[in-house]
Amino acid sequence: MTTKTAWFKTWFDTTYYHILYKHRNDEEAQHFMQQLIQYLKLNKTASILDLACGKGRHSVYLSSLGYQVTGLDLSKNSIAYASQFEEDNLKFAVHDMRETYPYQFDAVFNLFTSFGYFNDDNDNLKTIQAVHNELKSNGVAVFDFLNASKARENLIAEETKVVDGITFELTRRTDQKFIYKTIDFEDQGEHFSFKEQVRCLKLEHFKSYFEQVGFQLEAVFGDYDLSPFDVINSNRMIMIVRK
Repeated sequence: MTTKTAWFKTWFDTTYYHILYKHRNDEEAQHFMQQLIQYLKLNKTASILDLACGKGRHSVYLSSLGYQVTGLDLSKNSIAYASQFEEDNLKFAVHDMRETYPYQFDAVFNLFTSFGYFNDDNDNLKTIQAVHNELKSNGVAVFDFLNASKARENLIAEETKVVDGITFELTRRTDQKFIYKTIDFEDQGEHFSFKEQVRCLKLEHFKSYFEQVGFQLEAVFGDYDLSPFDVINSNRMIMIVRK
C-alpha cells in the first residue's frame, strides 16, 4: 500500500478522527509521562522526539517540564493544530516515521499504539531503523504498543458511540496478521466510512526488529504505572530500548 492511498493518511487527517477519540484522557497521558520521565532519569536539558505526535498533547506536556521537544506526525491537519503551541523548546513538523528525521535526540517516544499500521512488514522495520538513526549515542527509545494477544482475546465485534451528535458505528475483526476496525457514520446527510488496522505484533516480533537494527531491550511494562508486562493480563506493551 502506498502512502497515497494508505488508510492512515486519510483517516488521521480528518476532523472526525479527533471527534471520535476526543475522550482520550490528558490526565492519564500526563501520569504516564511522569512515570516514564522518572524511570528514564532524563537530564533536564534532554531533547525528546515525539514520533507520531498527533495534536501534540504529550509534546506540550513534556515541553512544560523544560525538555527540548520536537513533535512529528504525518497528518498535516494535526501538525497545523499543534503548531499553535510552539515555543522556543517545542517545535512541530509533518514527517513520515519510516524516513529518518535529520536530527538526533536523547530520547524518542512512540506512544499510544502509533505503530504497526503498514501492510508491508518491512515498513515496520524501516520505522525502527529510523528511530535508531534519530538517537544520539546511548539514546533511549520508548515504544508504547497495545498488548495484541489480550486485545484479540477481548475483541468487541460491534459498538456504537455517540460523540458531538454523531453516531459512530464501530465493527472489529481480526485475523492472523491484523486487528481491523471499520468506522461508519453520517454527518450532514452524507455517509462516511473509514478503517483502521494495526498489526498483531507480539513481543518476539519487536525483539526481532530491535535485534536487526542494534537496539538493546532494557525493560517491558504492561501499563501506564509501569507495572511488569504480563501477556495475559496487561493492556499495554511498553518497551524501553537503548542504542
